[in-house]
Amino acid sequence: MSRFFAWGGPPGPRRAPWAGLVEKHQRGYSLTSTLSGVARPDLATAAALVTFFYVLFLHQGYSRLFRDSDAGWHIRSGENILAAGELPRHDPYSFSRAGQPWMNWEWLADVATGAVHRRAGLGGVALLFSGCIAVAVWCWFQLHWKLESNFLIAGALAIPLLGTTNLHWLARPHIYSWLLMLAALWWAEGERSGRRLALYAVLTALWANVHGSFLFAPLLALLYSLSRFLRPLVWKLDRAPEWRAARYYLAAASLSAAASLVNPYGWRLHQHVIGYLADSELLASVGEFQSFNFHGAGAWQILAALAVAAAGTAVGLARHRLDHFLLGLILMAWALRSARGLPLVALLLLPIAGGHLSKFWSRGSESGRLQPALSLWLRRSRDYGRRLRDLDRGGSAWLCAPLLLATVAFSAPLIARRAGFPESDFPVAASAHLERLAPELFESSGRLLAPDKFGGYLIYRFQGRLKVFFDGRSDFYGREFLKDYRRLVQVRPGWEDQVKQFGFTHALLPNDYSLVDALQRLGWTVKYRDETATLLAQTEGT
Repeated sequence: MSRFFAWGGPPGPRRAPWAGLVEKHQRGYSLTSTLSGVARPDLATAAALVTFFYVLFLHQGYSRLFRDSDAGWHIRSGENILAAGELPRHDPYSFSRAGQPWMNWEWLADVATGAVHRRAGLGGVALLFSGCIAVAVWCWFQLHWKLESNFLIAGALAIPLLGTTNLHWLARPHIYSWLLMLAALWWAEGERSGRRLALYAVLTALWANVHGSFLFAPLLALLYSLSRFLRPLVWKLDRAPEWRAARYYLAAASLSAAASLVNPYGWRLHQHVIGYLADSELLASVGEFQSFNFHGAGAWQILAALAVAAAGTAVGLARHRLDHFLLGLILMAWALRSARGLPLVALLLLPIAGGHLSKFWSRGSESGRLQPALSLWLRRSRDYGRRLRDLDRGGSAWLCAPLLLATVAFSAPLIARRAGFPESDFPVAASAHLERLAPELFESSGRLLAPDKFGGYLIYRFQGRLKVFFDGRSDFYGREFLKDYRRLVQVRPGWEDQVKQFGFTHALLPNDYSLVDALQRLGWTVKYRDETATLLAQTEGT
């Protein structure tokens, strides 16, 4: 008994002499694993980093992000808002519709881009949008994990994701909207609470000032509400929880719609956006709203994205996910009608398809209906993907951030020197001579005929001092203007009347436009010509 109290208790099991060494080794292994995880990026971070460097350098984002001249007027619009401290209410850029009411429905995106440009020029804008695209890829992988995609499937689908979204890798506000769309779908797939309702309303209010796609927010919540309402009417499901969820998403849709009114234009913004998207004749004149040419080079990746999205949508319906099925139908129909919808299929439907196909893969490998060798291969592949995902969870990005910042700081001067609108697409060289060759264009006495593809660049190049005939704001110019514009540039009957009506004194046109030869036949003279554009001037008496 004395021994018991002396030692504080009965003798326990005898420790092996090497036990202490084993514990020290385990502690050392744990520390090594922790340090390894801190130093090793997970798949989402690694893919985002690769995307950032690919967009900026291999894709030549310092130039190709500006291959759409609309980036020009967006930058100048943001800078003008910052300088004036208020939004423009009338058009400041054109002579063809000078002083007409103008609704800048992407003003907050323009301010963000303009602020970066004021600080770091076009190189800074290229870095900004390359970073936004990389963050979108990171969010895309997070959505895969939320929907329980297999690691191997998520990694494989990254190929059609990048191959499809690069159609619209441009320095324009829609890149911001990609992030907001991913956030909206993340919200819809999360838990339901009052706090998250408020968060969704804030997201929509921000979105309504960034891009016209903000209508997607209330429509997505309404789609999820309709799905939850219909599910127990189609399948044998308990109505009570389904209809509670339906009421929650309906409340979210209502709050989201109300929050979208928090913009400088109120309900008139909704009227304008809906009217624009409903004008099929106007959209038929805008190239990016036309169907994609699936015969072009690299189209197989886009076809793969559509095929996987369709398969995932079908499996989603079989798994009673009516919301995923309806969302898939809407987005794929939009993508087939308009090339602008293709990136949305890759961004939103591929993670949904990844989750459903992973479940289908797992169930198929255990069904016993397949050949034993195939079942074994499927199980091993599935388990291998799970192990990779478990390993991936231990990754981190802490040491990647300093490396990224150091690389950006080192390459920023190089990017700044190379950043700019492509000379092969825009009259970069001609603009350098324009003010010297035609100073009257910068006064009220001159008017320049230039296509919309040049308009945004000219607004950027001359900071709005040179008033343009037409630029990419198709919603502002309207259907009738576009009809007259097509007649003019296509040299169709009545084009000469258009020249007289607008009182053009000069023309800056791509060399392959038939209008160049037509104006020369009228007596206009060539003042300048390079490999990209021709500058003509009207002679007296013509």
